[in-house]
Amino acid sequence: MPQPKCPECSKPTEQAYRPFCSKRCADLDLGRWFNEDYVLAGDNEVSDPILENSIRADKED
Repeated sequence: MPQPKCPECSKPTEQAYRPFCSKRCADLDLGRWFNEDYVLAGDNEVSDPILENSIRADKED
């Protein structure tokens, strides 16, 4: 059975960092989420009023 490959660099994965090969590759992926390079498809409506106010305040800054 072939060993899974890291989605960042295609090296073999390491159990401690699965599905990545290293902390570096895992951190690169996490950084993309923080920078909103990745998005999940879905409804754009926010049903939580506290979260909605926070988003509105962020957009005003």
